[in-house]
Amino acid sequence: MRVARLVLTSFLGAATLCATTLSIGLGASGAGAATPLAGCATTLSSHEYTSGKLTVATDSPAYTPWFVNNLPSNGKGYESAVVYAIAKVLGINKSNVTWVVEPFDSSYVPGTKKFDFDINEISYTSERARVVSFSESYYNVQQSIVALKTNPIVTKHTPKELKSYLYGDQIGTTGLAYINDHIHPTRGARVYSTLDQAVAALQSKQIDAIVIDTPTGQYMASAQILNKNKKPIATQVGQFPSVGEHYGLLFQKNSLLESCINSAIATLKTNGTLTALQHQWLGLYTSVPTIEP
Repeated sequence: MRVARLVLTSFLGAATLCATTLSIGLGASGAGAATPLAGCATTLSSHEYTSGKLTVATDSPAYTPWFVNNLPSNGKGYESAVVYAIAKVLGINKSNVTWVVEPFDSSYVPGTKKFDFDINEISYTSERARVVSFSESYYNVQQSIVALKTNPIVTKHTPKELKSYLYGDQIGTTGLAYINDHIHPTRGARVYSTLDQAVAALQSKQIDAIVIDTPTGQYMASAQILNKNKKPIATQVGQFPSVGEHYGLLFQKNSLLESCINSAIATLKTNGTLTALQHQWLGLYTSVPTIEP
């Protein structure tokens, strides 16, 4: 499911970075304003969870295409690559990036965090932002439907028909919110503690479909839901139009690291690195047909 690798735009040199002054106001995510990168070395050393280390959290298992081989530290997959690109912009060596496990539905609860930020396909919502902070967007999201190839939803998915199916999803996800807020099914969606449980329910035909972001859904359909001969038995029915959803890095509320991370993200957008990484790791998903809820 990989596309040809693109040559990434070169990172800015350290001297250029130190001279960079960014003035980014509050974005759509509600993230704090970015600060000049020149002052970030002091901010990082003073406010990292572990001094001298950038401590990054994600869930386990860590799924393709966001990570590869369930190994966040290998720099492969979009989210892993984004973390190391941010670290490089901030002058942090790869060896000083430390990964820890944080379950998805624990990441956005209030309280002290044992990491500098969490990267785990966590969509910004105003409700979550009351108790945690988010960076600017590092990926704009579309939701999609995954179902078994034998399910009628594969060919019968007009807006009216979509309401008749039984959906399932992980608790607290924007996929579940999309089901309730946009599809409005006649039967309440079944809610599971983990995504793996939702996948198992789909495989055993307890539910008709899962709604999930397009890249994860493509991986789920092509490489995760297989028969005993390791052949895919699911398909990505289609993806929905964007409703403005986006992923942000998640911080402890009012983290002083947030503005520096926003500066790094802004640099990666300006110099083309984020776009190149999206083409490298996520370029396949633009071909998924769009359907209406």
